[in-house]
Amino acid sequence: MPFVVGAASIFAWILTSNRVPEHFASGLLAISDRPWLILLLINLILLLVGCFMETVAAITIMVPVLLPIAVTLEIGPVHFGVIMVLNLMLGLLTPPVGVVLYVLARVANIKFEDCVVGTAPFLVPLVFVLMLVTFVPAVTMWLPNIVYR
Repeated sequence: MPFVVGAASIFAWILTSNRVPEHFASGLLAISDRPWLILLLINLILLLVGCFMETVAAITIMVPVLLPIAVTLEIGPVHFGVIMVLNLMLGLLTPPVGVVLYVLARVANIKFEDCVVGTAPFLVPLVFVLMLVTFVPAVTMWLPNIVYR
């Protein structure tokens, strides 16, 4: 685990020093000027990354790339952080890598395929909550707004 995080940190530094986040942001913002469409694309990117990559490494690599886009779209860092973590959590529950599924199958002493079939119905409400959190910031920000008044 420390090796993966260290390698991800180095990779994130290389991306940042070569100005990849600026190029990626300009490319993504050139697709559309509608914030909801950019947020949908960010969700798809994060879900895909979460399906194949370890969460801490994905956060280390993706935050420097995607946070400038979120700032440009006037999305708060707390709101964006919740979107990112929820996306990557969904990736942990989704094959092919699905680390949580492997752990769950081992702990429950069942086959991996049975675990996937058993957890699949729960992905629908999780995706619904992801869309709610993404497109209705008040859902995410009500508690921080109360605490940090």
